[in-house]
Amino acid sequence: MADRTLIIGAGIAGLWAALKLAPKPVTLLTGAPLGQGAASAWAQGGVSAALADNDSPELHAADTVRAGAGLVDADAAEAIAAGAAAEVEALAALGAPLEREGDNWALSREAAHSAHRVARVKGDGAGAAIMATLIEAVRKADHIELKEGWKAVRLLGDASGCTGAAAKARDGRIERIHAAQTVLATGGAGGLFALTTTPAGAQGQAMAMAARLGARIQDPEFIQFHPTALNADLDPAPLCTEALRGDGAVLIDKSGKRFMKTVHDDAELAPRDVVARAVHRQNTSGQGAYLDCCEAIGDSFPDRFPAVFAACRRAGIDPRREPIPVAPTAHYHMGGVMTDIDGRTRIAGLWAIGECASSGLHGANRLASNSLAEGLVAAARCAQAIEAAALTVARVPVSDPPGDAAAPLVALPPLALTRLRQAMSRHCGVERTGRGLRELLALIDALQTRYGDADTLLAARLIVTGALQREESRGGHFRVDFPETQKQARHTCLTLAALTSAQTNQHPNALPAE
Repeated sequence: MADRTLIIGAGIAGLWAALKLAPKPVTLLTGAPLGQGAASAWAQGGVSAALADNDSPELHAADTVRAGAGLVDADAAEAIAAGAAAEVEALAALGAPLEREGDNWALSREAAHSAHRVARVKGDGAGAAIMATLIEAVRKADHIELKEGWKAVRLLGDASGCTGAAAKARDGRIERIHAAQTVLATGGAGGLFALTTTPAGAQGQAMAMAARLGARIQDPEFIQFHPTALNADLDPAPLCTEALRGDGAVLIDKSGKRFMKTVHDDAELAPRDVVARAVHRQNTSGQGAYLDCCEAIGDSFPDRFPAVFAACRRAGIDPRREPIPVAPTAHYHMGGVMTDIDGRTRIAGLWAIGECASSGLHGANRLASNSLAEGLVAAARCAQAIEAAALTVARVPVSDPPGDAAAPLVALPPLALTRLRQAMSRHCGVERTGRGLRELLALIDALQTRYGDADTLLAARLIVTGALQREESRGGHFRVDFPETQKQARHTCLTLAALTSAQTNQHPNALPAE
């Protein structure tokens, strides 16, 4: 084990942390080949950072706090805003083709930002371009042991804290990988929903594994639904980047009338939760929701937004000539494993960064393009803290979870997973009710009774329990039966012990035959 760091996940946060830890030895686990299975590669908008002369980290932090609906940790917002510009510069120095206009950065403006501050690549290609740059660097790095096709199945621990993970190789064998420090960077939970813009394999694994070791899970109910995914029955749903609206595209109904102007003063650039609910209601009412780019983007679409244009053409839509049908789709998880801004959990030796972590940065509603900024800054801070061995959080005694590390991984069969995903979109989507959430918990109970204690079910249970407990509407969480926002904002904090206690004395639910 020595001073080796184990990083689980190979999105932007995991790759950047691995590079920043040089020359410390790093083992990097990725269940899919590098560049596949990571939502980072699909991120279109770019990296938010105060790079313009008329902007500042203070303005960026203020926008982050304002968008987060009362639950943003101000210190976290300030730390990300203060560090983002330096990480953009470092990325560019590494070779990432972030765009410039002469001596200045080419910057987009997105929803709820008070300035143009999103560093971009070809309009909608930032994530893919940054990932390509990082993958090339990781493959060349001598200090990184890359284990592609290895999937972490559970964390290991003893009385001193987390000691690594058990991982499953492509050939099915499971091995214990011991490490002095273990970093979770596995992404979000969009794959728990039938309608998602994220890789289907992102199913909240970090939450489940960390909870089993005793970590706290914060605000799991806050899922961000991107307002403008291409509504064409595709899985995953292609994203129509917010930069389109930043460049003047408008939302219209089937008659061609704009509808956001009557919903919010900022119209199409209102916070994402506001736009998502408006689009959802347009579709459920039968009025329809379409993103009209014909005038604002027009014939320049293929060059300015090639990824969106290609997705539209695959669906038989020409966005230069006709509006794009859109729907809100599960896009980003604001909650996750509770950490500080450096990625520390309450378990010694266990860290979490990127989308799987909940540092308080995003609150109840993530500010657009803060995800890549968080992944980069949190990764750099985490690497620095590990290097300094700045373990200031008191050690919490843990032990290896019960069971053999070589035991087979419990996984839902495809049909059961489909049932779960459909129920999550139906009952834990843009608008929620207590009745629907209770029905969803009953389904989770029944699936667990039939198939076993899968991490997928535990992650879904954490999200649904948080949503049921939060009897208010705030940010990305909207309860039809509790539409008002409570005056005092509070975080949700869940543990595996609390969930187990809540299930005590409940009878298993019968699951209908498939």
